Amino acid sequence: MQQLLIIGFVWPEPNSSAAGGRMLQLISLFKEQGYNITFASPAQDSDFMVDLEENGVDKKSIALNCSSFDVFIKELNPSIVLFDRFMMEEQFGWRVTENCPNALRLLDTEDLHCLRLARQKAFKENRLFQTADLMVEEVAKREVASILRCDLSLMISEFEIEVLVTKFKIDKALLYYLPFLLDSITVTTFDKTPVYEERKDFIFIGNFLHEPNWNAVQYLKETIWPLIRKQLPQAVLNIYGAYPSQKVLQLHQTKEGFLIKGRAAKAQEVVCKARVVLAPLRFGAGVKGKLIEAMQCGTPSVTTAIGAESMHGDLPWNGAITDIPQVFADEAVQLYNEKKLWIEAQYNGLTIINQLYLKALFVEDFKKQILFLEANLHQHRFINFIGAMLQHHTMNSTKYMSRWIEAKNK
Repeated sequence: MQQLLIIGFVWPEPNSSAAGGRMLQLISLFKEQGYNITFASPAQDSDFMVDLEENGVDKKSIALNCSSFDVFIKELNPSIVLFDRFMMEEQFGWRVTENCPNALRLLDTEDLHCLRLARQKAFKENRLFQTADLMVEEVAKREVASILRCDLSLMISEFEIEVLVTKFKIDKALLYYLPFLLDSITVTTFDKTPVYEERKDFIFIGNFLHEPNWNAVQYLKETIWPLIRKQLPQAVLNIYGAYPSQKVLQLHQTKEGFLIKGRAAKAQEVVCKARVVLAPLRFGAGVKGKLIEAMQCGTPSVTTAIGAESMHGDLPWNGAITDIPQVFADEAVQLYNEKKLWIEAQYNGLTIINQLYLKALFVEDFKKQILFLEANLHQHRFINFIGAMLQHHTMNSTKYMSRWIEAKNK
């Protein structure tokens, strides 16, 4: 049986972030293809991490800048190594290459970090983001180098593939579109969720360690929510999210109907009870788990162009998309008040899930892609000269820096 090693930036927390849910989807995908899976990470255990062993996955703690990893990976001898975000490839990629040169190296980007950070920088400098900003973004140099060193990068956003190909001239053969992998939704699925009349309140949900979420909550508090309350004086907005800081908790205002609830024990449960999801994201990247979850729960959403980016193709959104605060508030109020519009939006979400995110649409092609790469790995790497060049220099720079740190620590 083939062995897959996943090197995780953190231990998966599917109830805390979309990244955790995405990782469990990938684990399920490889398990169904018959792989033995080991998940290794240098991160500390958390109270909310998933029980990997319950999911049939071996768990292994590893250390940064330590040759104990070399012993571990030689013994494991994986046929595939999947890096969870580019930072893990930076730390462990050269060790994988040195000890298991024939292992297929995959990178799960989660989202394009350099895109998110460049947009965040432009926002904070009060200027419009231009894709040219990426060329001077420090993280872009690291992230693109990591993509080039890997045999295949799993991309969750088609827009980000376009950015990599057009701006950074990445060969499409190194990129593979693999979005969230979901089960189908039918009309009867919504029979198990509260109907329009049984739902109440607005909701925002998102991990507060993620800067775009914290910014969106500030934007709601200062700009969007007062406009909604002007039209619906008794409206309530419930703010859920893992790891809220004291700054977040201080925004709680009962009189304004702006309620900070913290971590949701069962995220889908609270989303299913809400009538409308609000997600006024002003910067970010990737595909937004909170908006996918809203569709699965049959809860319409109002978001921004960045929020809905690369999420719905040419299909109508399950609610509204706008970057104008007053229009955002008006659309939210209209969705909240008009049952017919609300139901139409709910079924738009069903269509998006079923046409763009069904696991069955991607499984077979992904399996063929992995088999093809394994059978043609030498040729695949031969044509990726820049990747081979970067791999060479990494082996002769990062390697010795890591060795120096290890010796210093001793």
